[in-house]
Amino acid sequence: MSNSSKNYKNGFTKNNSNNIRPDSKLLNSVTDTYFLRTKEIVTKFGDTEVTYAIFMRRPVLSAISPAIEWLSKIIEERNSKVTITRLYKEGEYVGAGEPLAYISGSMSNLVDLETALLQKIGATCVAAYNAKSMVSSLPNTFFLAMDARHCAGIDMADLMAYGAYIGSESAKRELKVKGFIGCATDRSAFLFKNTNGLGTMPHALVGYAGSTLKAAQMFHKTWPDEPLTVLIDYFGKEISDGLQVARQFKSLAENNKLSFRLDTHGGRYIEGLDVAGSYDVLERNVPQAIKGYRTEQELRYLIGTGVSAAAIWRLREILNESGFEKIKIVASSGFGPEKCQVFALANVPVDVIGTGSYLPKIWSETYATADIISYGGKSMVKLGREFLFNKSKK
Repeated sequence: MSNSSKNYKNGFTKNNSNNIRPDSKLLNSVTDTYFLRTKEIVTKFGDTEVTYAIFMRRPVLSAISPAIEWLSKIIEERNSKVTITRLYKEGEYVGAGEPLAYISGSMSNLVDLETALLQKIGATCVAAYNAKSMVSSLPNTFFLAMDARHCAGIDMADLMAYGAYIGSESAKRELKVKGFIGCATDRSAFLFKNTNGLGTMPHALVGYAGSTLKAAQMFHKTWPDEPLTVLIDYFGKEISDGLQVARQFKSLAENNKLSFRLDTHGGRYIEGLDVAGSYDVLERNVPQAIKGYRTEQELRYLIGTGVSAAAIWRLREILNESGFEKIKIVASSGFGPEKCQVFALANVPVDVIGTGSYLPKIWSETYATADIISYGGKSMVKLGREFLFNKSKK
């Protein structure tokens, strides 16, 4: 196999190469039938060398290493050869319609690989694009990828974690950002140089314990040497329960080992806050924020229900007034690119954001496409796709 662009960091495939599916035995059963039939026809009437152009119809970041490694593995098993010309490094911006890569080889050995190959490209590239947007908007905030339970299986979870990693690393190369520091599962933790997945506590634990304080005590007793992050919204008493935990774990708070996670759902305000109070909080701390919103959705991110900018600011105010300036705030619930941009406008004092919302929001935007642009050395593509002809970067 020939690959003209090997100067990219590839943590995913180094650790997961044996788990990239489908394997050769499963391949036929998950491949579009018309590709399988085309393979039979080409084999019967004579093989030819072809070149595929891989592209997407929206701006993305290149995050195609898992797909390329899978392709390389299958081609090696077939004792065949393929030439891969990558036009962009991992994490580099790719415009709509711009080829991500050209793949050249025997048509009979490539045509039945298109289905599985494209499944590994589109959503991963979009997730990387979204992740970069988010960490770039909030450079002083750490991010945690908490998307695993929103994914359609293990393969998607692997690829989405990789997208978060690539987007974060791309932002770090251009800006001074903290970025993504981990993900929720052990399987993909290596991407972020961790041994295990990271996480706080679920609502299920607080419900089981019967109180926020007891859940915190149980957690701390089980893992006494770890920093403690407590979910404080279960009973709708974010302020009261938070302060009770803070007083109980004052030593942890003073040693920067206590955090509160706010995950209040969009059906209510946090304890003690309402519309008027939300406006007041922002006027006290970031008066320019209210003057900068452009849509109703942006206004909701600022002063609406759930985990709004005002909610975080109010929690920070209360903690500081109570002498708990060192307690960190972890926020989750609907943090996609747009919400992060609004939080940047309001200079929200959030230390960590847990998110699964960097995942593609509009699935049709994740559709990657592979068109053959050359048959037997002759340039040819379906009418209207001439823009795919060789555009190797100079």
